Amino acid sequence: MKSSKIKTVFMCQNCGYESAKWLGKCPGCNKWNTFVEEKQATGASSSGATRQLTGFSSGTFALNDISVKSFVRVKTNITEFDNMIGGGIVPGSLTLLGGAPGIGKSTLMLQISSALAKSGTVLYISGEESLSQIKSRAERLKVNKDGIFLASETNLENIVDAINKLEPSFLVIDSIQTTYHPELSGAPGSVGQVRECAAELLRIAKSKHITVFLLGHVTKDGDLAGPRILEHIVDTVLYFENEKQQIYRILRAYKNRFGATSEIGIFEMKGDGLAEVLNPSLIFIGERSNNVAGNIITACVEGTRPLLLEIQSLVSRTNFGLPRRMVSGYDLNRVIIIIAVLEKRIGIPLENQDVFINIAGGIKVKETACDLAIACAIASANANFICPPKTIIFGEVGLAGEVRAVSQIRERLQEAEKLGFQKAIIPKSNLKSLEYKGKIEIVGVDTVQVAVAHIKK
Repeated sequence: MKSSKIKTVFMCQNCGYESAKWLGKCPGCNKWNTFVEEKQATGASSSGATRQLTGFSSGTFALNDISVKSFVRVKTNITEFDNMIGGGIVPGSLTLLGGAPGIGKSTLMLQISSALAKSGTVLYISGEESLSQIKSRAERLKVNKDGIFLASETNLENIVDAINKLEPSFLVIDSIQTTYHPELSGAPGSVGQVRECAAELLRIAKSKHITVFLLGHVTKDGDLAGPRILEHIVDTVLYFENEKQQIYRILRAYKNRFGATSEIGIFEMKGDGLAEVLNPSLIFIGERSNNVAGNIITACVEGTRPLLLEIQSLVSRTNFGLPRRMVSGYDLNRVIIIIAVLEKRIGIPLENQDVFINIAGGIKVKETACDLAIACAIASANANFICPPKTIIFGEVGLAGEVRAVSQIRERLQEAEKLGFQKAIIPKSNLKSLEYKGKIEIVGVDTVQVAVAHIKK
């Protein structure tokens, strides 16, 4: 029998790039100091190191013969969560939930487990807390204790044995970084361990039709810890994108094979757990100041949900040779472009001014429909004039100073009308196909200069 040999390799803990020697910078993901030494077995025993605990093969069927009757979503009755993932949880799916330490991953997962226990047995595996600690949190959250089974375990073989014995409908792994395969030499949380454990749990989800939730840690840069291949293995990636110091927690779907991506769910952290925020627009603009220059309300769309947000701008004379541009909640490079457009196309002198932009509420906006509102907010703060308080502004800004069309105009205007806004400044090109028939006065503009002149009246 051929003897096994131990080979030492260095693997990037961010992307899984493998090297024969240690490297300071990973060629795969360009991250620094991510290589860790790992030992791999080669030869006859190497096949045992990657032995599958669960087999999965579906056979071959004609597309017309496949039934989708089992593809029925299970609702958690947590409206924010159900809407974010597309209407409910898909049986047999694998979901990754990530976020900063202490932001509420385990809290939310216990609340979801409580709701799912009404539809089937839930097995909650914790590798970070004892059973008494989980029970204490469950009592504080006042969760439904019937149908939930707990285990404190990190060994994947023991977890598989518990699954085969209990045969649950739902499985929670808290967390994937603490789970390890005993036949792999790497430490828990290493690239090899995370990849193999996640692949094994995927086979369990698909072969046994068990819905699996994986809780994941994040790095100091805010990325999900472990190899990026983990995000390719799972069906859905959910991520708490703000800090735990903030009252409102924003959960975003970055990947969803069964629904739209970029959907968000907004929760408020309370003493008895995470409470869903059903009217987030009112929360984000409820504390706005109407008598302050540089404050403008805009409408963005996250997934399919329209949100009204307050853009805050502050322009002040710089005390240094190089003016500062500081942005919270929006793309810094995008704001720099908007500042250049204001300087070149309108003639606003900002070369000796510090510009600060903040989107109130801690939300991070990814679409470009807020460009026009940011441009008007900067112009308002620079000239120190107050924008009309019942006016909403949105549109994309081009390098020539033109205002470009945006999507889902009707949904944005309906949300604004619901919260009492009376006028909307929108791209003029959107007026051609406008389907909105509400009470808001619509003003179409084709350039940033026209929009600034209109709010300056």
